[in-house]
Amino acid sequence: MAMTTSAASASTRSRGRRIRPEDARSNNRRLVLQALYRQDGLSRADLARATGLSQVTISDLVGDLVQDDLVVERGAGRRSGPGAPSRALALARSARNVVAVSISSGDTFEGVVVDLAGAVLVREVVERRGATGDEAVALLGDLVERLVARAEAPVLGVGVSTPGIVDGAGVVRESSHLAWTDVALRDILHERTSLPIAVANGLNAAGIGELSHGQVDHDLLLVRIGAGVGAAAIIDGSVVHGRNWTAGELGHVVVTEGSGPVCACGRTGCLEAWISVPKLEARVAAAPDADAAADRRREAGRCLGIALAPLIATLGLTDVVLSGPAALLDGVLIDAAREAIGARVLPIVFNDLILRRAEGDGDLRLRGAAALVLSETLGLT
Repeated sequence: MAMTTSAASASTRSRGRRIRPEDARSNNRRLVLQALYRQDGLSRADLARATGLSQVTISDLVGDLVQDDLVVERGAGRRSGPGAPSRALALARSARNVVAVSISSGDTFEGVVVDLAGAVLVREVVERRGATGDEAVALLGDLVERLVARAEAPVLGVGVSTPGIVDGAGVVRESSHLAWTDVALRDILHERTSLPIAVANGLNAAGIGELSHGQVDHDLLLVRIGAGVGAAAIIDGSVVHGRNWTAGELGHVVVTEGSGPVCACGRTGCLEAWISVPKLEARVAAAPDADAAADRRREAGRCLGIALAPLIATLGLTDVVLSGPAALLDGVLIDAAREAIGARVLPIVFNDLILRRAEGDGDLRLRGAAALVLSETLGLT
Protein backbone atom coordinates (compact mmCIF):
# COMPACT_ATOMS: atom_id res chain seq x y z
CA MET A 1 0.00 0.00 0.00
CA ALA A 2 1.29 3.47 -0.81
CA MET A 3 2.20 5.72 2.08
CA THR A 4 -0.30 8.28 3.28
CA THR A 5 0.73 11.87 2.73
CA SER A 6 1.72 12.43 6.36
CA ALA A 7 3.73 9.21 6.58
CA ALA A 8 5.51 9.88 3.31
CA SER A 9 6.46 13.43 4.28
CA ALA A 10 7.72 12.27 7.69
CA SER A 11 9.86 9.64 5.97
CA THR A 12 11.27 12.22 3.57
CA ARG A 13 12.12 14.62 6.40
CA SER A 14 13.92 11.91 8.37
CA ARG A 15 16.23 10.80 5.53
CA GLY A 16 19.81 11.99 5.74
CA ARG A 17 19.77 13.47 9.23
CA ARG A 18 20.62 12.09 12.61
CA ILE A 19 18.18 12.07 15.48
CA ARG A 20 19.35 14.72 17.93
CA PRO A 21 19.19 14.18 21.72
CA GLU A 22 16.46 16.81 22.00
CA ASP A 23 14.41 14.95 19.36
CA ALA A 24 14.72 11.69 21.29
CA ARG A 25 13.72 13.41 24.52
CA SER A 26 10.71 15.02 22.85
CA ASN A 27 9.64 11.64 21.48
CA ASN A 28 10.06 9.99 24.90
CA ARG A 29 8.00 12.74 26.50
CA ARG A 30 5.22 12.06 23.99
CA LEU A 31 5.35 8.34 24.78
CA VAL A 32 4.81 9.04 28.47
CA LEU A 33 1.98 11.49 27.86
CA GLN A 34 0.32 9.09 25.43
CA ALA A 35 0.44 6.26 27.96
CA LEU A 36 -1.18 8.43 30.63
CA TYR A 37 -3.71 9.82 28.13
CA ARG A 38 -4.94 6.29 27.54
CA GLN A 39 -4.87 5.16 31.17
CA ASP A 40 -4.66 7.12 34.41
CA GLY A 41 -3.17 5.66 37.55
CA LEU A 42 0.03 4.22 36.09
CA SER A 43 3.14 4.16 38.24
CA ARG A 44 6.63 5.02 37.04
CA ALA A 45 7.34 1.30 36.77
CA ASP A 46 4.15 0.83 34.72
CA LEU A 47 5.27 3.61 32.39
CA ALA A 48 8.69 2.02 31.95
CA ARG A 49 7.03 -1.25 30.93
CA ALA A 50 4.49 0.47 28.65
CA THR A 51 7.04 2.63 26.82
CA GLY A 52 10.16 0.46 26.91
CA LEU A 53 12.12 3.31 28.50
CA SER A 54 14.39 2.88 31.50
CA GLN A 55 13.10 3.76 34.95
CA VAL A 56 15.80 6.43 35.23
CA THR A 57 14.56 8.05 32.01
CA ILE A 58 10.94 7.76 33.16
CA SER A 59 11.68 9.39 36.53
CA ASP A 60 13.45 12.27 34.78
CA LEU A 61 10.61 12.79 32.28
CA VAL A 62 7.88 12.54 34.92
CA GLY A 63 9.68 15.12 37.03
CA ASP A 64 9.67 17.57 34.13
CA LEU A 65 6.01 16.86 33.31
CA VAL A 66 4.95 17.39 36.93
CA GLN A 67 6.88 20.65 36.97
CA ASP A 68 5.10 21.67 33.74
CA ASP A 69 1.71 20.90 35.38
CA LEU A 70 0.94 18.28 32.74
CA VAL A 71 1.13 15.30 35.10
CA VAL A 72 -0.04 14.98 38.71
CA GLU A 73 0.63 12.37 41.41
CA ARG A 74 -2.46 10.93 43.05
CA GLY A 75 -1.37 9.02 46.13
CA ALA A 76 -0.53 5.33 46.25
CA GLY A 77 -0.70 3.20 43.13
CA ARG A 78 -0.50 -0.57 42.76
CA ARG A 79 2.05 -2.43 44.88
CA SER A 80 4.39 -4.27 42.52
CA GLY A 81 6.83 -5.69 45.07
CA PRO A 82 8.16 -5.29 48.59
CA GLY A 83 8.18 -1.87 50.16
CA ALA A 84 5.83 1.08 49.89
CA PRO A 85 3.48 1.19 46.88
CA SER A 86 4.50 3.47 44.04
CA ARG A 87 2.75 6.76 43.39
CA ALA A 88 -0.07 6.76 40.83
CA LEU A 89 0.31 9.26 38.00
CA ALA A 90 -2.35 10.95 35.89
CA LEU A 91 -2.55 13.44 33.09
CA ALA A 92 -3.51 16.84 34.50
CA ARG A 93 -6.54 17.11 32.26
CA SER A 94 -7.62 20.55 33.46
CA ALA A 95 -4.14 22.07 33.17
CA ARG A 96 -4.45 22.95 29.48
CA ASN A 97 -7.33 23.91 27.20
CA VAL A 98 -7.89 23.55 23.47
CA VAL A 99 -10.08 25.74 21.26
CA ALA A 100 -11.92 23.98 18.44
CA VAL A 101 -14.16 25.55 15.79
CA SER A 102 -16.38 23.86 13.22
CA ILE A 103 -17.69 25.69 10.17
CA SER A 104 -20.82 23.80 9.19
CA SER A 105 -22.18 23.24 5.71
CA GLY A 106 -25.18 25.24 6.91
CA ASP A 107 -24.84 28.81 8.11
CA THR A 108 -23.12 28.63 11.50
CA PHE A 109 -19.69 28.70 13.11
CA GLU A 110 -19.61 26.65 16.29
CA GLY A 111 -16.72 26.85 18.74
CA VAL A 112 -15.81 25.19 22.01
CA VAL A 113 -13.14 25.29 24.67
CA VAL A 114 -12.28 21.81 25.96
CA ASP A 115 -9.88 20.38 28.50
CA LEU A 116 -7.45 17.53 27.83
CA ALA A 117 -10.20 15.00 28.57
CA GLY A 118 -12.43 16.56 25.91
CA ALA A 119 -14.91 18.00 28.42
CA VAL A 120 -16.61 21.07 26.95
CA LEU A 121 -16.04 24.12 29.16
CA VAL A 122 -17.36 26.83 26.83
CA ARG A 123 -19.55 26.66 23.74
CA GLU A 124 -20.51 29.48 21.36
CA VAL A 125 -22.48 29.42 18.12
CA VAL A 126 -22.26 32.30 15.64
CA GLU A 127 -24.67 32.80 12.75
CA ARG A 128 -22.74 33.40 9.53
CA ARG A 129 -25.68 35.22 7.94
CA GLY A 130 -24.30 34.63 4.46
CA ALA A 131 -20.85 36.08 5.16
CA THR A 132 -18.22 34.89 2.67
CA GLY A 133 -14.68 35.80 1.66
CA ASP A 134 -12.78 38.20 3.94
CA GLU A 135 -15.93 38.85 5.97
CA ALA A 136 -16.18 35.16 6.88
CA VAL A 137 -12.47 35.06 7.78
CA ALA A 138 -12.93 38.04 10.10
CA LEU A 139 -16.00 36.44 11.69
CA LEU A 140 -14.02 33.25 12.34
CA GLY A 141 -11.07 35.18 13.77
CA ASP A 142 -13.30 37.13 16.14
CA LEU A 143 -14.90 33.90 17.40
CA VAL A 144 -11.51 32.27 17.96
CA GLU A 145 -10.23 35.28 19.92
CA ARG A 146 -13.32 35.28 22.17
CA LEU A 147 -12.96 31.57 22.89
CA VAL A 148 -9.26 31.93 23.70
CA ALA A 149 -10.12 34.75 26.10
CA ARG A 150 -12.73 32.57 27.84
CA ALA A 151 -10.41 29.58 28.36
CA GLU A 152 -9.91 28.44 31.94
CA ALA A 153 -6.29 27.33 31.48
CA PRO A 154 -3.41 28.02 29.08
CA VAL A 155 -4.49 27.23 25.52
CA LEU A 156 -2.43 24.64 23.65
CA GLY A 157 -3.73 25.68 20.26
CA VAL A 158 -6.71 26.12 17.97
CA GLY A 159 -8.22 23.50 15.68
CA VAL A 160 -10.50 24.47 12.79
CA SER A 161 -12.75 22.20 10.74
CA THR A 162 -13.86 23.81 7.51
CA PRO A 163 -15.65 22.85 4.30
CA GLY A 164 -13.46 22.74 1.22
CA ILE A 165 -10.05 21.49 0.11
CA VAL A 166 -7.37 22.12 2.74
CA ASP A 167 -3.68 21.45 2.11
CA GLY A 168 -0.92 20.51 4.53
CA ALA A 169 0.03 24.14 5.15
CA GLY A 170 -3.44 24.97 6.47
CA VAL A 171 -4.42 26.80 3.27
CA VAL A 172 -8.03 26.48 2.18
CA ARG A 173 -7.38 26.01 -1.49
CA GLU A 174 -11.05 26.11 -2.44
CA SER A 175 -14.32 26.34 -0.54
CA SER A 176 -17.26 27.34 -2.69
CA HIS A 177 -19.43 27.39 0.44
CA LEU A 178 -17.39 30.30 1.84
CA ALA A 179 -16.10 31.78 -1.44
CA TRP A 180 -12.54 31.07 -0.27
CA THR A 181 -9.69 30.45 -2.69
CA ASP A 182 -6.13 29.97 -1.39
CA VAL A 183 -6.96 31.43 2.02
CA ALA A 184 -3.97 30.88 4.34
CA LEU A 185 -6.20 30.22 7.32
CA ARG A 186 -3.52 28.75 9.58
CA ASP A 187 -1.24 31.76 9.12
CA ILE A 188 -4.09 34.25 9.50
CA LEU A 189 -5.29 32.76 12.80
CA HIS A 190 -1.75 32.32 14.11
CA GLU A 191 -1.11 36.01 13.48
CA ARG A 192 -4.25 36.89 15.46
CA THR A 193 -3.62 34.54 18.40
CA SER A 194 0.12 33.63 18.40
CA LEU A 195 -1.02 30.04 19.04
CA PRO A 196 -0.43 26.81 17.12
CA ILE A 197 -3.22 26.37 14.56
CA ALA A 198 -4.46 23.15 12.94
CA VAL A 199 -6.83 23.37 9.96
CA ALA A 200 -8.58 20.37 8.41
CA ASN A 201 -11.31 19.61 5.95
CA GLY A 202 -14.55 18.93 7.83
CA LEU A 203 -14.82 15.31 6.72
CA ASN A 204 -11.26 14.53 7.74
CA ALA A 205 -11.83 16.23 11.09
CA ALA A 206 -14.98 14.16 11.58
CA GLY A 207 -13.05 10.98 10.79
CA ILE A 208 -10.39 11.85 13.35
CA GLY A 209 -13.15 12.68 15.84
CA GLU A 210 -14.76 9.29 15.33
CA LEU A 211 -11.39 7.58 15.63
CA SER A 212 -10.65 9.24 18.98
CA HIS A 213 -14.18 9.11 20.42
CA GLY A 214 -15.04 5.61 19.27
CA GLN A 215 -11.81 4.08 20.61
CA VAL A 216 -11.15 2.53 17.20
CA ASP A 217 -7.57 1.30 16.87
CA HIS A 218 -7.65 0.27 13.22
CA ASP A 219 -8.36 1.69 9.77
CA LEU A 220 -11.59 3.59 9.30
CA LEU A 221 -13.74 4.99 6.50
CA LEU A 222 -16.19 7.71 7.51
CA VAL A 223 -18.94 8.58 5.01
CA ARG A 224 -20.77 11.84 5.62
CA ILE A 225 -24.26 12.07 4.14
CA GLY A 226 -25.70 15.55 4.30
CA ALA A 227 -26.28 18.26 1.71
CA GLY A 228 -23.58 16.41 -0.24
CA VAL A 229 -21.74 13.12 0.19
CA GLY A 230 -18.07 12.72 1.01
CA ALA A 231 -15.70 10.37 2.78
CA ALA A 232 -12.60 10.40 4.95
CA ALA A 233 -10.22 7.43 4.97
CA ILE A 234 -7.88 6.98 7.90
CA ILE A 235 -5.21 4.34 7.30
CA ASP A 236 -2.58 3.45 9.92
CA GLY A 237 -3.69 6.47 11.94
CA SER A 238 -3.16 8.97 9.11
CA VAL A 239 -5.73 10.69 6.94
CA VAL A 240 -5.37 9.87 3.25
CA HIS A 241 -5.36 13.23 1.46
CA GLY A 242 -4.39 12.36 -2.10
CA ARG A 243 -1.93 14.22 -4.30
CA ASN A 244 -4.22 17.23 -4.73
CA TRP A 245 -5.79 17.01 -1.26
CA THR A 246 -9.06 15.90 -2.84
CA ALA A 247 -9.36 12.35 -1.51
CA GLY A 248 -12.87 11.49 -0.35
CA GLU A 249 -14.89 12.95 -3.22
CA LEU A 250 -17.23 9.96 -3.13
CA GLY A 251 -20.41 11.85 -3.96
CA HIS A 252 -19.71 12.11 -7.68
CA VAL A 253 -18.98 8.44 -8.26
CA VAL A 254 -21.56 7.27 -10.81
CA VAL A 255 -23.42 4.24 -9.41
CA THR A 256 -26.21 3.87 -12.01
CA GLU A 257 -24.67 4.74 -15.36
CA GLY A 258 -27.15 6.08 -17.89
CA SER A 259 -30.08 6.10 -15.47
CA GLY A 260 -31.16 7.65 -12.22
CA PRO A 261 -31.48 11.23 -10.98
CA VAL A 262 -29.50 14.10 -12.49
CA CYS A 263 -26.74 15.40 -10.20
CA ALA A 264 -25.76 19.03 -9.61
CA CYS A 265 -22.51 18.26 -11.47
CA GLY A 266 -24.56 17.62 -14.62
CA ARG A 267 -24.09 13.87 -14.80
CA THR A 268 -26.73 11.21 -14.27
CA GLY A 269 -26.62 8.57 -11.52
CA CYS A 270 -24.04 10.06 -9.12
CA LEU A 271 -24.18 8.74 -5.57
CA GLU A 272 -24.90 12.24 -4.26
CA ALA A 273 -27.98 12.53 -6.45
CA TRP A 274 -29.26 9.28 -4.98
CA ILE A 275 -28.45 9.66 -1.31
CA SER A 276 -27.80 13.28 -0.28
CA VAL A 277 -30.24 14.31 2.42
CA PRO A 278 -32.24 16.90 0.40
CA LYS A 279 -32.58 14.59 -2.63
CA LEU A 280 -33.49 11.49 -0.64
CA GLU A 281 -35.88 13.32 1.69
CA ALA A 282 -37.70 14.74 -1.33
CA ARG A 283 -38.08 11.30 -2.94
CA VAL A 284 -39.22 9.71 0.32
CA ALA A 285 -41.73 12.52 0.92
CA ALA A 286 -43.15 12.05 -2.58
CA ALA A 287 -43.68 8.31 -2.10
CA PRO A 288 -47.39 7.34 -2.22
CA ASP A 289 -47.22 5.12 0.87
CA ALA A 290 -44.91 3.78 3.59
CA ASP A 291 -43.85 0.76 1.55
CA ALA A 292 -42.83 2.92 -1.38
CA ALA A 293 -40.93 5.26 0.97
CA ALA A 294 -39.03 2.29 2.40
CA ASP A 295 -38.24 1.09 -1.13
CA ARG A 296 -36.71 4.48 -1.97
CA ARG A 297 -34.50 4.39 1.11
CA ARG A 298 -33.56 0.81 0.23
CA GLU A 299 -32.65 1.88 -3.33
CA ALA A 300 -30.43 4.65 -1.94
CA GLY A 301 -28.74 2.15 0.38
CA ARG A 302 -28.05 -0.19 -2.53
CA CYS A 303 -26.40 2.67 -4.43
CA LEU A 304 -24.26 3.46 -1.38
CA GLY A 305 -23.15 -0.18 -1.18
CA ILE A 306 -22.21 -0.17 -4.86
CA ALA A 307 -19.95 2.86 -4.28
CA LEU A 308 -18.40 1.49 -1.10
CA ALA A 309 -17.65 -2.08 -2.20
CA PRO A 310 -14.50 -1.29 -4.27
CA LEU A 311 -13.06 0.86 -1.47
CA ILE A 312 -13.69 -1.83 1.14
CA ALA A 313 -12.12 -4.52 -1.03
CA THR A 314 -9.14 -2.39 -2.10
CA LEU A 315 -8.22 -1.13 1.39
CA GLY A 316 -9.29 -4.19 3.35
CA LEU A 317 -11.50 -2.04 5.56
CA THR A 318 -13.44 -3.57 8.43
CA ASP A 319 -15.00 -0.42 9.92
CA VAL A 320 -17.21 1.85 7.80
CA VAL A 321 -19.05 4.59 9.64
CA LEU A 322 -22.00 6.58 8.31
CA SER A 323 -22.59 10.10 9.58
CA GLY A 324 -25.97 11.66 8.87
CA PRO A 325 -29.64 11.72 9.92
CA ALA A 326 -30.67 8.57 11.77
CA ALA A 327 -34.21 8.77 10.38
CA LEU A 328 -32.87 8.27 6.86
CA LEU A 329 -29.89 6.00 7.47
CA ASP A 330 -31.06 3.51 10.09
CA GLY A 331 -32.92 0.35 9.19
CA VAL A 332 -33.56 -0.49 5.54
CA LEU A 333 -30.94 1.86 4.09
CA ILE A 334 -28.01 0.44 6.07
CA ASP A 335 -29.32 -3.09 5.56
CA ALA A 336 -29.51 -2.56 1.79
CA ALA A 337 -26.00 -1.08 1.70
CA ARG A 338 -24.64 -4.06 3.63
CA GLU A 339 -26.41 -6.48 1.27
CA ALA A 340 -25.03 -4.71 -1.83
CA ILE A 341 -21.49 -4.81 -0.44
CA GLY A 342 -21.80 -8.49 0.43
CA ALA A 343 -22.84 -9.29 -3.14
CA ARG A 344 -19.75 -7.53 -4.55
CA VAL A 345 -16.80 -8.53 -2.37
CA LEU A 346 -15.29 -11.84 -1.26
CA PRO A 347 -16.74 -13.43 1.89
CA ILE A 348 -13.36 -13.11 3.64
CA VAL A 349 -13.59 -9.34 3.11
CA PHE A 350 -17.27 -9.04 4.03
CA ASN A 351 -17.42 -11.31 7.08
CA ASP A 352 -15.45 -8.94 9.34
CA LEU A 353 -17.10 -5.76 8.04
CA ILE A 354 -18.83 -3.46 10.50
CA LEU A 355 -21.12 -0.91 8.83
CA ARG A 356 -22.55 1.42 11.46
CA ARG A 357 -23.65 4.93 12.29
CA ALA A 358 -21.18 7.34 13.87
CA GLU A 359 -20.90 7.56 17.64
CA GLY A 360 -21.83 10.98 19.07
CA ASP A 361 -22.48 12.29 15.57
CA GLY A 362 -23.17 15.91 16.58
CA ASP A 363 -19.69 16.97 17.72
CA LEU A 364 -17.50 14.82 15.49
CA ARG A 365 -15.86 17.72 13.66
CA LEU A 366 -15.23 19.66 16.85
CA ARG A 367 -13.70 16.61 18.52
CA GLY A 368 -11.55 16.00 15.47
CA ALA A 369 -10.34 19.61 15.38
CA ALA A 370 -9.39 19.39 19.06
CA ALA A 371 -7.70 16.02 18.52
CA LEU A 372 -5.52 17.53 15.78
CA VAL A 373 -4.23 20.14 18.24
CA LEU A 374 -3.50 17.49 20.89
CA SER A 375 -1.62 15.43 18.32
CA GLU A 376 0.44 18.32 16.98
CA THR A 377 1.32 19.86 20.35
CA LEU A 378 1.53 16.96 22.82
CA GLY A 379 1.61 13.92 20.55
CA LEU A 380 -1.66 12.58 21.96
CA THR A 381 -3.76 10.36 19.71
